[in-house]
Amino acid sequence: MPHPLLAELRAARVVPVIRTRDAGHAVTAVQWLREAGLRVFEITMTIPDAPSLIHDLAADASLLVGAGTVPDISTARACLDAGARFIVAPWVDPALAEPCRQAGAALMLGAMTPTEVRAAIAGGADVVKVFPASSAGGAGHIRALASVFPGIAFCPTGGIAPGEVGTYLKAGAAFVGMGGALVDETRIAAGDRAAIAAAAAQVFAA
Repeated sequence: MPHPLLAELRAARVVPVIRTRDAGHAVTAVQWLREAGLRVFEITMTIPDAPSLIHDLAADASLLVGAGTVPDISTARACLDAGARFIVAPWVDPALAEPCRQAGAALMLGAMTPTEVRAAIAGGADVVKVFPASSAGGAGHIRALASVFPGIAFCPTGGIAPGEVGTYLKAGAAFVGMGGALVDETRIAAGDRAAIAAAAAQVFAA
């Protein structure tokens, strides 16, 4: 049975992957993207003190906040305690399944090949994250995987441009993860809100 959050993630179509070296830039990115109309955010563990940011964002019931690049079970538990409603790892780690089940959170495990997809599903994944998507065949790779695994929710991430969202969805993606195109730290540091808003507008148009 699909996880209850899957419908909400499908409806969002795009999950911004917030990955910055500076915690303040991460806060700014979320603020600007919220103003642009996005409501689902993956906060990666590469951000300094990421669980604290998850805690602050999760207090807003209008947002769906998850944790990304989760390296181990202890980090997963810290993020779930902070309010994360989904956990993402770019690899297969079955140990993350139990804490997610206990918290009622969705689990996304990373895979590239059919063998890895099967391992992710067996490991308890509610969603299979295909990473890095663009350098491994793009939408054509997603189409091929979806043909072999009908009914599996795929989330391609990595190098996807705003204008390509529709192509990936038509190829069989349930939704896509997008980092650099929406969360360009150089532009954020420069205060270029207009550039981030333009990228978000491209996503909605696509």
